[in-house]
Amino acid sequence: MVRDMGLQEVLQGIVSLVVEFTQCDSCLVYLCANDDLVLCASNTHHEAEIGRVRLKLNEGLTGWVARERRLLAISREAYRDPRFKYFGELPEDTFEAFLSAPVIARSKVVGVINVQHRQAHQHTGGEMEVLTTLGEQVGCAIALARMSASMVESVNHAELALASGPVRPRPV
Repeated sequence: MVRDMGLQEVLQGIVSLVVEFTQCDSCLVYLCANDDLVLCASNTHHEAEIGRVRLKLNEGLTGWVARERRLLAISREAYRDPRFKYFGELPEDTFEAFLSAPVIARSKVVGVINVQHRQAHQHTGGEMEVLTTLGEQVGCAIALARMSASMVESVNHAELALASGPVRPRPV
């Protein structure tokens, strides 16, 4: 989060970390664009679908996660959930297990991370905790990566960090 990274580099870093930790078959990252969630990164070869697959915030499991700002874990037959949205062009439409967390920056949902397994998979507490924490931690990195280079350069980072006043220790 402290390096100067472009959006795709940040997103692929998130995907790689999630895949390594969860050993999932698919990790998809959607970002908010107005009232849509747009597929922006994947560990599988979805080049044609990146930027093209979109859903509204009231559609699918992914939209539910963004709207409710909550983790969602389904261990089997995720495609049978009444909230599920079928895309057709994504093989993940037939995957059994689904784990998803919102990506949050400054209390706003900026995206969603989806983890899917082809076979039924009981998600561990560690997997759920890591995905939730990652969603809470990477939101600001994504927001910065989405900003233009000139906008990032124009910000006085030290002033921004101290804008709320001096840091005071909490009384014990």
